[in-house]
Amino acid sequence: MPRDLTAIALFCGSNTGHGEAYREAATALGAEIGRRGLTLVYGGTHKGLMGIVADAVLAQGGAVHGVITRRLADLGHLHESLTRHEIVDGMRARKERMADLADGFVAMPGGIGTLEEFMEAWTLNQLGDMDKPAGLFDVAGYYQPFMGFIDHMIAQGFLPPAHRDGIVADADPARLLDGLIAFERVTVPKWL
Repeated sequence: MPRDLTAIALFCGSNTGHGEAYREAATALGAEIGRRGLTLVYGGTHKGLMGIVADAVLAQGGAVHGVITRRLADLGHLHESLTRHEIVDGMRARKERMADLADGFVAMPGGIGTLEEFMEAWTLNQLGDMDKPAGLFDVAGYYQPFMGFIDHMIAQGFLPPAHRDGIVADADPARLLDGLIAFERVTVPKWL
């Protein structure tokens, strides 16, 4: 049965990466979120891929809810054109609030913060503490080395094979969002 997906929490770079592929993909993802009438929940900045996705959602008439830390807002990083924004005390409060607001999660290419946020969402799903699908927007194969590491975890006996299917991964924004809507939580215990 399809999920009711109304708000997507996005984790992605506050930088843009090298080349145009990441920028173009950010625009395409934001446009798809906006066309579908979904709310984008993200870190609330105008910087990097984060700002590009937010602008693309807004350009489609979509809603964007930013959750930014007080420190980053004080540094001038707040995107002033958002539908709504909240300022919270720190990163832990930001992640918790984003998880509360979202029905699913997407990680675009990004750095260590992106990966940490995504891994927390995937872990909470794996443990059964949450049932909100998590996806990787695999722009230009960005997440293929990561998936290779997941395969290594499985081969070494640290992750049940079924848990590889606990992530939706796609390079096409429409297929990625469709995958989140159709996602069925993995119910195989995490213990081998």
